[in-house]
Amino acid sequence: MSAREPAIDLTGNVTDFFGNVVADAIRARGYETTEAAETYLVALLADYTRPDELSDETLSRPLTLLLEEALHAQGHERFERLRSVGDGVLYVSGFFADHLDNRGIQRTYVSTLGARAYENAAAMLRSGDPEASAPDLFAELSEKFRMFADLLADVAETLHANAPRTDRATVRLYERWLRTGSSSLAEALSARGLTPMRGRGLVH
Repeated sequence: MSAREPAIDLTGNVTDFFGNVVADAIRARGYETTEAAETYLVALLADYTRPDELSDETLSRPLTLLLEEALHAQGHERFERLRSVGDGVLYVSGFFADHLDNRGIQRTYVSTLGARAYENAAAMLRSGDPEASAPDLFAELSEKFRMFADLLADVAETLHANAPRTDRATVRLYERWLRTGSSSLAEALSARGLTPMRGRGLVH
């Protein structure tokens, strides 16, 4: 899996770009989230356009192993690893859920891993400062993990639908539509002059 798919235009302000996309998804689907969580998701998406070592690990190594390593780490490293596992699992659940399905990995299992990582991160902060507001953020990410994964899936669909109109991008858009059956992706294909039909390919 690649943290850099689908292709997006990064010539402008990345944070503003994702801020608009996330806000649109929240309005369109009526997701109930705090402003803090919305801001965190925007930052997460921006970070994954330039993933660091921990982010790359989450995309390339077994998630169960990463969570186990995080739980056995100490101090600040433990918190950062827990947060990174939660972020990575959330990103994968939103952007690559179909790949998880193809590999026979149950989404509920993956969601449980991500929620557990965030829950432990919140507990660490709460034990350090019972009055801190950050634990509430990570607790929200844990408790509403599946909802936030759905939100990121909507963001992913928006990015695919608005990808450059190259032949390659159109093929990838069609392949994703085949896997998901998304009506928004079907509309994006129609906007490109193509009518998607299951079992018959594309009708020009």
